[in-house]
Amino acid sequence: MFEKLKQAFSAVTSAVREKELNEKELDDVVFNFQLSLIESDVAQSVAEALTHEVQKSLAGTKVDRASDPSEVVGQRLAAVLEASFSKAGSVDLVENVREKKKTGEPYVVLFLGINGTGKTTTVAKVANFLKKKDLSVVCAAGDTHRPGAIEQLTEHAERLGLKVVSQRYGADPAAVGRDGVLYAKAHHLDCLLIDTAGRMQTNQNLMEEMAKIVRVVKPDFRIFVADALTGNDAVSQAELFNQHVGFDGAVLTKADADVRGGAALSIVYSTGKPVLFLGVGQGYDDLVPFDTQKFLDSLLKPD
Repeated sequence: MFEKLKQAFSAVTSAVREKELNEKELDDVVFNFQLSLIESDVAQSVAEALTHEVQKSLAGTKVDRASDPSEVVGQRLAAVLEASFSKAGSVDLVENVREKKKTGEPYVVLFLGINGTGKTTTVAKVANFLKKKDLSVVCAAGDTHRPGAIEQLTEHAERLGLKVVSQRYGADPAAVGRDGVLYAKAHHLDCLLIDTAGRMQTNQNLMEEMAKIVRVVKPDFRIFVADALTGNDAVSQAELFNQHVGFDGAVLTKADADVRGGAALSIVYSTGKPVLFLGVGQGYDDLVPFDTQKFLDSLLKPD
């Protein structure tokens, strides 16, 4: 995964030789770095901001013969990236659910995103993940627009031995979410996962409907689901969802096929929200917690 992005970081470290790293000398290096980031599906605004920070960090740095230039540059790059990921923080979803469980109330998770990102399958994967942590889960079929969406979630749930709360197609998604909360409370379940209709982030009416679900259900956590292969589009989607609805963390699907890797970096940098999981296949177990340090190491450390 993320080979293209790793190459971009490797290129900027190897481009530096034994010379003073002033801003003039760095112009060509950071320009090429910025192009490499954009080619790796890093959002242009993020690529510009990163290269500016890197250039500022490296300016005036002296690399002598006793030092490895790539190591010095790598340290500066690591500091810039670690600051961004540190700001976004991290989330332990399992611990969050367990803490809420102590109150006797279900932990409510709302899934957001546009059509085609694998959101419903991600709901099932997260349900499986939580179930394996000995937490009880129920799902709510809040996608009452897409034909087959309720059946799809129900089929996933049946395979996992879980209950789905649903209504008819065309029903108010907020009402479905409310029913899910009531069901989880009545049956003393630990967590409710609410699927929602995929919607284009530019559709104001649908975004307002999503905001209504948030107002009615008052979820404890909102997960934005993005397709890693859409790269720059995933970032623009994340930014607008965060602006209009708000989310607390992201899941990147199809990460196993993502050789570029720009979406993960861009979403964290542009929204200040952490990536929770990577979807790495079609199976229910093909969901891995996102490890920030491993991600940064994979970009900055040689094989």
